[in-house]
Amino acid sequence: MKNFSIAIHGGAGTLVKGLMTQELELQYKEALQVALNKGYTVLNDGGNAIDAVEIAVKSLEDSPLFNAGKGSVFTAEGTHEMDASIMEGKTLNAGAVSLVTGIKNPVSLARDVMDKSYHVFLAGEGAMAFAKQHNYDLEEASYFYDEVRYQQWQGIKDSENFQLDHSVKKDGKFGTVGAVACDQDGNIAAATSTGGMTNKKWGRVGDSPMIGAGNYANNKTCAVSCTGSGEFFIRGVVAYDVSCLMEHKGLSLQEASEEVINKRVLDIKGDGGLIAVDTEGNIAMPFNTEGMYRACKTSKGDELIAIYK
Repeated sequence: MKNFSIAIHGGAGTLVKGLMTQELELQYKEALQVALNKGYTVLNDGGNAIDAVEIAVKSLEDSPLFNAGKGSVFTAEGTHEMDASIMEGKTLNAGAVSLVTGIKNPVSLARDVMDKSYHVFLAGEGAMAFAKQHNYDLEEASYFYDEVRYQQWQGIKDSENFQLDHSVKKDGKFGTVGAVACDQDGNIAAATSTGGMTNKKWGRVGDSPMIGAGNYANNKTCAVSCTGSGEFFIRGVVAYDVSCLMEHKGLSLQEASEEVINKRVLDIKGDGGLIAVDTEGNIAMPFNTEGMYRACKTSKGDELIAIYK
């Protein structure tokens, strides 16, 4: 049996320690612990990495604390448009959805795109038609309503401004969620899900559903899930860049991850972080912001749940 491991994140950005109450910090850590345990249990029972990352991300989507699924931010129209992607390292199979509404767990819809269609990426009305065909129940808008998210939107709704959920200093609500895992067979997988930017317009899509930008998995190298300023992660093809440095330059997982987040992304003025795992079960979780909600657990007995540097 090979080493197996899982890592999850709930967003990276401006985390001002003084503004985070102890109670709220505890809630975040508990939500991370629950998701981590669900994913780890799958691996520990001999399950595969793709199931582990889907279950972990679903758990984070079900929490109102994170900007994905239930906790998704408001668009300029006052709606919720969600994106998600998932990828398997063994086969390079992938599925992604963008601009979906009313879907409780977008990551599961992305999984169905991978498993039950000939396509990789479905968006908008087409993705919704696919969901309907596969008997997804649509949640009422009230399911996604969150008072903090609503007030966040009210502050900028009639302006040309938009904001990354996690760049607001005055509250403790954060961004994109994701998971990466290595199972007992040495196969790896990655999944990422987000509600995007507050007050986003024109069907804006970030890096989370884009294979190679915000999410990537390849058994030759690593599985990666990103969080941060999506436009920069798209331009930097960040998730694939980590894999590329490992494959073509021979860098280790840690070296490649650090190079991308602490040099390449910063060079183009981007901020954020990523979680990554390789086929040996090694984990890297670099970020260039004040904090990143993150957690990991390995079969060697290592476990970490952290927010700040």
